[in-house]
Amino acid sequence: MTEKSQQMIAATRHKIPVLDSTMSYVEAGTQGPTVLLLHGNPTSSYIWRNIIPRITPVARCIAPDLIGYGKSGKPDIAYRFADQVRYLDAFIAALGLERLVILAQDWGTALAFHHASRRPQSMLGLAFMEFIRPFADWESFHQRPQARELFKAFRTQGQGEKLILDDNVFIERILPGSVLRQMAPEEMEAYRQPFPTPASRRPILSLPRDLPIADEPADVFAISTTDHAALQASTYPKLLFSGDPGALISPVQAREFAADLTNCRLVELGPGAHYLQEDHPEAIGDAVHDWLIEIGVAQAPEIRSQQAAAF
Repeated sequence: MTEKSQQMIAATRHKIPVLDSTMSYVEAGTQGPTVLLLHGNPTSSYIWRNIIPRITPVARCIAPDLIGYGKSGKPDIAYRFADQVRYLDAFIAALGLERLVILAQDWGTALAFHHASRRPQSMLGLAFMEFIRPFADWESFHQRPQARELFKAFRTQGQGEKLILDDNVFIERILPGSVLRQMAPEEMEAYRQPFPTPASRRPILSLPRDLPIADEPADVFAISTTDHAALQASTYPKLLFSGDPGALISPVQAREFAADLTNCRLVELGPGAHYLQEDHPEAIGDAVHDWLIEIGVAQAPEIRSQQAAAF
């Protein structure tokens, strides 16, 4: 066990009113910058459980369950990307979060990019992996042709409802199939728990249909294009994680993407698909911990202790 893993700080769960519903979140740590951890589909703050303890010695971590996910409420909404933006904006405002480091994966990256595009002055840094981008065509989406065909089915009326709402394939097939290690029964149960019925799985169905692929859907494709232009123009520090072979992003694509950004470091994690947090939590957590110190937004615990002792 490393020195970092011995400095773990307990996380607590909270619930807060947001718009017409509630959002649940995990919070840990009190010192240093606030790190907002944004999960994707169909996960929750649970996916950060082994990463947060490695960051909290130098930062305050806040990991919400997006609306419709985890322990957050399930209001009667469409659960499109615009809905996720509205609720996350309201969550950030309710907690009074201003200057942020964002750590994100999957649809969490789309939310992070959109936040950064509109509020660049709020960004202390951005760490991300397996990210959403405007895909020019279906051939550029995903590393596996079988996955492309499955996502096409998700976007087809009737087929998507059967696969995701009735058969629960996103939880039972895609999630464990996109983690290289064998998921433990209790881990799978934690991911199943928020989605016990077909109706409860509507959020899982909506987001694949909002993936910006080949100009569709037009509204999300336009937003993603604008957000990525803002990302290209930004100068705040960035940290990009990649896995091999990856799912949305290949190692080669990750290297090219990082090289095209200003102030972006690439961390190649080794073998990994889509849910890199499940295969490499220690490496991700330790890299973020060290990066926060290196970019000057956090202090090493021993330095902070020495400064406190001086007073």
